[in-house]
Amino acid sequence: MSGMLREVQGNAVHASPTAGPVAELTQKPAPRPAGTNPRRGLVIATVAGLFMTFVGALGTGEAPFWTRLGYWMLVMETGALIGLGASLGIQHWGRLRERPMIEGGLIAFLIAVPLSIVVVSSNALFFETRSAGILDFAFVAGVVFVVSSLITAINYATNPAAPIVMVESATRTAAASPSDTPVRIMARLPMRLRHARLIALEAEDHYLRVHTDAGSELILMRLGDAIAELDGLEGSRTHRSWWVARAAVTDVVMVAGRVSLILNGGLTAPVSRASKPVLAQAGWLD
Repeated sequence: MSGMLREVQGNAVHASPTAGPVAELTQKPAPRPAGTNPRRGLVIATVAGLFMTFVGALGTGEAPFWTRLGYWMLVMETGALIGLGASLGIQHWGRLRERPMIEGGLIAFLIAVPLSIVVVSSNALFFETRSAGILDFAFVAGVVFVVSSLITAINYATNPAAPIVMVESATRTAAASPSDTPVRIMARLPMRLRHARLIALEAEDHYLRVHTDAGSELILMRLGDAIAELDGLEGSRTHRSWWVARAAVTDVVMVAGRVSLILNGGLTAPVSRASKPVLAQAGWLD
């Protein structure tokens, strides 16, 4: 058993206002911040933990099944939570958004350091092992970094628009994404959102909520003035309080005669009665 434990320790239509003031719909959608999906990360971590348990990965095969299960669930679920925090921090920073390989590598590194401490502590808890020194810890950190990098890559590959580590759809244009065309209004947003893709604009009293695929931000601006800064980005005013990018529409929903547009990121934009025929003529509601 002692030999096995040493092995475990070492691895462990274009931007134009097409609708005037009309009656508003009674329900206002509550957007969920883009790119935050801890449930998905925990599922991935659980599946990975079960796989590690059943195959007896990294020298744990000699330990009893329930010991392996407890060990890998603790390590993987803790890694998921650390990964979520690291990913949110890097996403909020936003400087590496256009360099996903570097961004993912940094996230994996930020996971590896604290998770290595968890692994060493778990080795002592489940297998009564002790680290022999800095070299052993460095070896564990290296293995954890490799595993974290692999799971980071899986997350980027399966959900590139929301790269949360360890840690949605439509029938018509499920693969469609908002245009990459730079528009002036993006310069008004925090650095972390300036290179994101614009999904929609939503008026809130004297403020304007700018929805992007990397999150939303509230700015002091009128919707009409904001539309003037869209620089020809294809889209339309669907309601007196909403402008929507054409490429962000993934589905059309009609309930009791009222039409709503389903957008990237789970947003729902209302369509006013005055806007409905205009959008229908432009092919938005097909």
